[in-house]
Amino acid sequence: MAYYIYIATNIHNTVLYTGVTNDLIRRVFEHKQQTPRAFTTKYRVTKLVYYEECDNPESAISREKQIKAGSRYKKLSLIRLKNPNLRDLYKEIIG
Repeated sequence: MAYYIYIATNIHNTVLYTGVTNDLIRRVFEHKQQTPRAFTTKYRVTKLVYYEECDNPESAISREKQIKAGSRYKKLSLIRLKNPNLRDLYKEIIG
């Protein structure tokens, strides 16, 4: 089973949310539907801008903590390596 670390943002790219999941499509869909009601709903975090795949939950959680501990600048630098225009990657993952 694959595990994913992802970064999502709002349409203005002003908020960065880092999360981990074992079902990236479902989780991003939940963000887009704004469920469950939480931080991501309050700030309208609906755009997937970055993701990585890990082989096990331990490495995914460790990587999530590493990313979360970084500054906004570091997160944006990481995102821009693979997604320089901060486009929504959701269509890419659903095929």
